[in-house]
Amino acid sequence: MRRVLGGISMHSLAGLLLLAAVMAGNALADENSVKRAFEARFSGLRVAGVTKTPFNGLYELVIGDEIVYTDERATFVINGNVIDARTKRNITEERLQKIGTIKFDALPFELAIKTVRGNGKRVVAIFADPYCPYCKVLDKALRQVDNVTLYTFLYPILREVESPKMARQIWCAPDRSKAYFDFMLNNKPPAGTAECDAPIEQWKALGQKLGVRATPTSFVPSGQRILGARVEELQKAMN
Repeated sequence: MRRVLGGISMHSLAGLLLLAAVMAGNALADENSVKRAFEARFSGLRVAGVTKTPFNGLYELVIGDEIVYTDERATFVINGNVIDARTKRNITEERLQKIGTIKFDALPFELAIKTVRGNGKRVVAIFADPYCPYCKVLDKALRQVDNVTLYTFLYPILREVESPKMARQIWCAPDRSKAYFDFMLNNKPPAGTAECDAPIEQWKALGQKLGVRATPTSFVPSGQRILGARVEELQKAMN
C-alpha cells in the first residue's frame, strides 16, 4: 500500500522533488551564464553576483558597489533604479543598502576623531573630506542633534594637495574635534603648524576597502550606509 502525504503519493512527491532540484540547477546555470555573457561583452568588468529578479526575466548584477540590470543573454543593460509601481519602493536602493552594509564594530575607531554630545547614546561614523561642501552641510545639521557620538574618519580625496594637508593639520591639533568643527563650520584653520604622523594612507585604504567613493558617507551600528548629507534618513537610521 502506497503511503500518501497530503494527497500526493510518495512516488509523485519524489518526482516533484527531482523536478524542483533540476529547476534549481537550471536557475543557477542561468545566473552563471548571465555572468559569463555580461563579462564577455564588457571585458574588464567583474561581476560579483547575479540574482534573477521577479521582474520578467530581469537579472540584477552587482559590480563593485553598484547594481545594473540585464536580460539572460546580456543583450541590453539598464543602469538606474527599479521602482515597484505598486508599493513605490525603490528596489535598487534597498538592495544597495543591503549589499553596502559593513561590520560596524570592526571599524578602527582609533583612526577617527571622536566627538560626544549629551549621553552619546546614538552612534554614527562619518567619512569626510575637509573641503567637502556637503560634509559641512551634514556637520552643521548634526550640531542640532543631541545625545550622539560622532566618529569622524578624515578621508582626504577631493583635493590632491590641500585635502591631505588640512587633514594632517586637524589630526595633529591638540583638540582634534574642536579643530575639525572650527574648520568645517567656521572655515577657521587650526592654529599653528603642528606636525605628527597623521594616518593619511590608512584613511584612504580604509575608505577604499569599504567602498567609500564620495563624501560624506555615514555608517550606523546596524552596518547601514547612508550616502550624502541626507540628515533625516541618517537620524532615522541612528534611532
